Amino acid sequence: MPQGLTATNDFVVKFANVNGSGSASANGLFAKSILRMGVPIASRNIFPSNIQGLPTWFEVRVSEAGHMGRRGGVDMMVAMNPQTWDRDVAEIEPGGYLFYDSTRPMPKSKFRDDINVIGVPLTEITNNAYSDPRQRQLFKNIVYLGALSALLDMDVEAVKASIAAQFKGKEKLVPANFAALEMGREWAQANLACPIGLRLKAADKVGDRIFIDGNGAAGLGAVYGGATVCAWYPITPSTSLAEAFEKYCTRLRKDPETGAKRYAIVQAEDELASIGMVIGAAWNGARAFTATSGPGVSLMQEFLGLAYFAEIPAVLFDVQRAGPSTGMPTRTQQSDLLSAAYASHGDTKHVMLLPQDPNECFEFGADAFDLADRLQTPIFVMLDLDIGMNDWLCEPFAWDPARKMDRGKVLDEAGLDAAKNFGRYLDVDGDGIPYRTWPGTHPEKGAFFTRGTSRDRYARYTEEGAPYVDNMQRLLKKFHTARSVVPRPVTRMAKEKARDGVIYYGSTSAAMSEALAALEAQGVHLDAMRIRAFPFHDDVAAFVAAHDRVFVVEQNRDAQLRTLLINEESIDPAKLIPVLHYDGTPITARFIQSAVADRASSANVLPFRKATP
Repeated sequence: MPQGLTATNDFVVKFANVNGSGSASANGLFAKSILRMGVPIASRNIFPSNIQGLPTWFEVRVSEAGHMGRRGGVDMMVAMNPQTWDRDVAEIEPGGYLFYDSTRPMPKSKFRDDINVIGVPLTEITNNAYSDPRQRQLFKNIVYLGALSALLDMDVEAVKASIAAQFKGKEKLVPANFAALEMGREWAQANLACPIGLRLKAADKVGDRIFIDGNGAAGLGAVYGGATVCAWYPITPSTSLAEAFEKYCTRLRKDPETGAKRYAIVQAEDELASIGMVIGAAWNGARAFTATSGPGVSLMQEFLGLAYFAEIPAVLFDVQRAGPSTGMPTRTQQSDLLSAAYASHGDTKHVMLLPQDPNECFEFGADAFDLADRLQTPIFVMLDLDIGMNDWLCEPFAWDPARKMDRGKVLDEAGLDAAKNFGRYLDVDGDGIPYRTWPGTHPEKGAFFTRGTSRDRYARYTEEGAPYVDNMQRLLKKFHTARSVVPRPVTRMAKEKARDGVIYYGSTSAAMSEALAALEAQGVHLDAMRIRAFPFHDDVAAFVAAHDRVFVVEQNRDAQLRTLLINEESIDPAKLIPVLHYDGTPITARFIQSAVADRASSANVLPFRKATP
């Protein structure tokens, strides 16, 4: 056998399974058990859009250093799917490990000479122990978890604690799972050289961080942001966001004395109806939102134009997936930026927030409602499937109990009485944001029609050119005002003076941090900026201007963020170098490193200067 890879608390394990086999539970236990040992991990679930029968993968990045993105490459493949065998074996690093069910012999041609093969007769073991077919299938997953615990020198008590936690409330199932775990562990210890070169060692690197998915975090953020209305239509990968909001509302949105619900959650007949309900609720003063994905945004275009033009606050959580059309519903991309930024026909521009992890999903999920009220416009919170549906290790959520909701420029009855000249679309303060009222605020004043046709500053219908231009220019001024209130970009300067920079956003951030460290080790130094919102803060144009070239790293085919930068900031396209990843899997640090390294290295070499006379 070849020399095996050796590493402690720094390797990648990938599980190749069949969807519907019950493997997800065991694979999740593997990841959470490592966390219980105090070792950080990043897990990625890559699954098909059908219910059962197609390949599914679960990748666990073990990183005591705390890298939360995908590295690229696989050090140990747990190959449980014959359909994808050749593809899975090809992914293993030279010197890596292949773990498989050896009940049936495999021809030598199915292996590689440069990897270490570990066969465990999982089917035989479970068939001997269980007679029920379903038990055989489910417990086979726990048996391989037990074998892996011996091979990787895992703390078996941490694994048992994870099992006990997973079956809380179903304690009768715990002993049977413990028995299956020990079955696999004992077989491995008796028949294999344990542990192998890849090992786990207890550490104290997790700290007080939490393990949560972005959809759940955003749903909780919506509760803390004051949302009381959610209208939505189920669509992968956003459905769990609305479900999380409902779960948290049942605990946090009930009258403490009567138990009455203080929220309304409506599953609409389609996406168009859902955004219509959100706009209606927001017009009446409620904080309302919808959760959707790219196809839903496509269907919502007309109503989004109404909300923009009539200036009604609304929040949309767009959990992006691979398109166009149905595309790949269970694959991740950052492919909705342009459709969200310019949603609807005519001249529209929408505010977008770009969280990097569940912590910011919570933060931006709450902030979006303040921004929507303050700016009186739709706000997009742009997640993606990687952030939304995968569990991430992130900092605990923070909340100031003294924080008050910012409802923006809303006049109450006294304010209307004091106002000498109220016009719904008057720009009194010069920031493009008018004052508004809620229906029923005053018996005589403040009432106005909300419509999608042109009007003057007093909400009176008109199709004259001058009032239309006046209104459109004010809307543009309001969009410029948004620059100063959305989250600012985050900048990381290289240790040495750099001629090149890199811009990125969202879920790309996790892999980017590792890629920057690897590039720095190669002598390639880049200043880096993470963009967190659109419209772009003035810092973004300044960052680009300060560098010869700027790599723009994103997960779509058409370089959508780069297009926005060129379009909105009038940047020379030659300065912005696209680095694009769009195969539906989360981007890896190695991909970024490889794509940037050669071009960045040449750009960092200072040219000879002509001698001065």
